[in-house]
Amino acid sequence: MDWIKIYGTSFCVFLGLDMLWLGLVARNFYKSQIGHLMSDTIVWPAAIIFYALFVGGLIYFAIHPALVHENWKKALRIGALFGFLTYATYDLTNLATLKDWPVLVTIVDLAWGTFLGGLTSLVSYFILNKFL
Repeated sequence: MDWIKIYGTSFCVFLGLDMLWLGLVARNFYKSQIGHLMSDTIVWPAAIIFYALFVGGLIYFAIHPALVHENWKKALRIGALFGFLTYATYDLTNLATLKDWPVLVTIVDLAWGTFLGGLTSLVSYFILNKFL
């Protein structure tokens, strides 16, 4: 396995999907729901570390096993579960500890994390299965 190609491909897929979500689809939603909590500037080192870890987790738990077993359904299923669990960790912790954290944000984020993990794993699987 060429780990650099696997990681690079998966990272680009994830980044593209999440930027589309954060930059276009849900931008106003987050501002309206948690704008009072949002910083004016992004702390890029923290964002990059999250992206690096998340993609690494998707590869370890979903994408690589799916490639080894040639099973796109495994990529989708485990990627979605990984996305759900990681986003649940963040959002449910916020719901439990932050004053005025909206339940709606938690619900939307859980749906997005599930979709993002599943779709990133699935798209990465198909790209890598064809070109690796």
